[in-house]
Parts: sequence; structure tokens; C-alpha cells
Amino acid sequence: MRPTLSQNKTTPAHRTGSHRPAVEATIQAHRVKPVAEEPDYDVVTFDCYGTLIDWETGIGEAFHEALTGVERKTVSAKKLVALSDEEERRVEKEKPYKSYREVQSLAVKTIARKIDWSHPDPDILSEALPRWKPFPDTNPSLKRLAKSYTLGILSNVDNDLLAATLTHFTVPFEIIITAEQVRSYKPRPAHFRAARRVIGTNQWLHVAGSLYHDIEPATKLAISTIWVNRNKQKPVPSALRRTAKKVRNLTELANRLQG
Repeated sequence: MRPTLSQNKTTPAHRTGSHRPAVEATIQAHRVKPVAEEPDYDVVTFDCYGTLIDWETGIGEAFHEALTGVERKTVSAKKLVALSDEEERRVEKEKPYKSYREVQSLAVKTIARKIDWSHPDPDILSEALPRWKPFPDTNPSLKRLAKSYTLGILSNVDNDLLAATLTHFTVPFEIIITAEQVRSYKPRPAHFRAARRVIGTNQWLHVAGSLYHDIEPATKLAISTIWVNRNKQKPVPSALRRTAKKVRNLTELANRLQG
């Protein structure tokens, strides 16, 4: 039987932290215990875009569609994805807090200047995001994991954008923490602290494709992590990165957790 968190089901419309009381999480004691070398986790949370959702393909296609017929449309998808990631990180660090729609809009405007795009549509990414699809291994793996764990999402996104994305998944997520809820972006710790208030003392694993946004900050907060290295990245070595647990995809994750 899949574990449940008592009275803690959250949706993107709910607030966390000071906006709602902390909830003491309890796990049903009779759940099926997976046979694996990993600790006996109760809760598995995920980053969404880049871990569950193929955001690189989504970003590349959004720019390609917008740039079709434009002189500089030959800019590679890989370059546009890298620029998008770079600019979003920059804007997300700024204060005061901006909605993710605004973050994406400002990123598109800066990218347009860098590639000499005269008349960009600043909303191309936020309009395209609800259509971005899960990786092929996402739903089959989530279905397996949902039988043994309470699942959650910690995402740098607006509530309504994530709500649209949730329609692509075939299992429910009982814990949802968004940037809009906590008024902050990972790698700042607000997402993780909000999730900890819900999860309480139960055993928690966080799974993500980004070392920068998720694995490093979560590890510093003593949260167990697994890095999904889909693109076979070779990041600059550090003590934390050398010791990070990693898998190549979510199928491998499910195999690892369920034995």
C-alpha cells in the first residue's frame, strides 16, 4: 500500500510557511518496504522541469517556432537553452521576488538582444510551458514509485503553470511546493524548508536533474538526494559533487529504490 501523509495534501493554490500551519506528517506503518541498498524512505520529491519534464526540448521548440522566418533563426537549440538557463538564474537572484512568467519574459528579452532579434515575443516560454511533455521514462517510473512512496514536487514556477503541467502525469503528487508559494527560487532554501515542515521527521529523498538548483542546496540542508544526470554531464569537481548519488534516468532510479 502506498504511504500517505496525514492531512497534508497540498495544491499549488495553498500557501506554505507562515501562510498555513505546519502539518505533522505521519506514514502508515504497514506500507510495502522495498528491498534495496537505499535507506527506507517514506517520501520522494522531485524537481519538475528538467527532471520529470523535458524542458530543454520545450525551450528549443518554443524558440524555433518564434524564430522561424527571422534572420537569426540559425541559433542552435543548445545555445538558446544555455542562454535561457543563464538568464533565468540571473533574474531569479534579483529582489524583489518576480513571478516565473516575469522571469521568463525578462530572460527572453535579454536573449533577443544577445542574438540580435529585433521584435521578440517575451511570452513565448510561458505560453509554451504547459505543453512541454514528460520524458518517456517519467510516468512509468512514477507509477512504480507511487506504490511505495508519498510523492512530491518542488518547483521554481508559478502555481497555474505547474497546475497545467500536472495534467501530463499519471500519478498524483501529495506535496507541492512552488516558487509562488514561498516567494523564492531554488537554490535558496525556502522550498526545502517548506517541504520539511510538511514531511516532518519522515525519511525524505529529493531527486533532481540540477546540481545548482537542487542537489547542492538540499545536501547542505542534510536532505538525502539523487542526481538524475540525463545528459551525462561532467561538472566541475567538488567534494559534494564527487559524493553525490546519481542515476542516468528515472527507470534507473525506480530500479535502485525498489530493488
